Amino acid sequence: MILTILTPQFAPNLYDLASMLKADRIIFTDVEKWSRKGRTHRAEIRNEDDSQWINLPVVSEDRKKAIKDVRLDHDQQWFEPFWNAILHNYRNATYFYHFEDELYHDIQQAFEFEYLMEFNVYFFKRLLRYLEIEIEYELSSKVKGYSTFPDETKKNLSADVLYLEHQSKNYQRQTKQAKIALEIHPAYDQSYPGFVEGCSVLDLLLNKGVESFRILEKL
Repeated sequence: MILTILTPQFAPNLYDLASMLKADRIIFTDVEKWSRKGRTHRAEIRNEDDSQWINLPVVSEDRKKAIKDVRLDHDQQWFEPFWNAILHNYRNATYFYHFEDELYHDIQQAFEFEYLMEFNVYFFKRLLRYLEIEIEYELSSKVKGYSTFPDETKKNLSADVLYLEHQSKNYQRQTKQAKIALEIHPAYDQSYPGFVEGCSVLDLLLNKGVESFRILEKL
């Protein structure tokens, strides 16, 4: 059995998507402490020079809480810079105008959610729908045998292979037992010349659209 343990992200990169697509069982770690270095509240997108992060705001007093208890800070004026970063960097992407209205609405839906993780799950499901793929997951708070130590979880759940979040050593417990799900990142045409790997699935969707499956097949 292949097990993948990740934090619940609103727009994971292709390294983490690969680990999900290859897994028999996926666990989102909602009980672990939130980290500003993590990707539960941010995603990487391409820009003209290289890449940049787009961020969701979280309530300051929640930053030491478990991921499932972290609230979105709706008092911050975050929506306009968040959307403008996407608009500015992807308006020339092949499929931007195909998805523009729906994505704008999906991001606005954040104001309907109190908790970060609830919005993340909603938005991630929307992205999966656009990419025409299905991914089933479990929350660590509901998994019997889950441990904050991934090697113990692997043992408790009788997993043969374990994948952890890509480059997560600063906020996710590591183990030498973990494998790498994606050794070679597939390249594709982006909205700017050259290719920058590690961008979120938003980058793939807006650049490749209905042809994203050709890249997903390589994960």
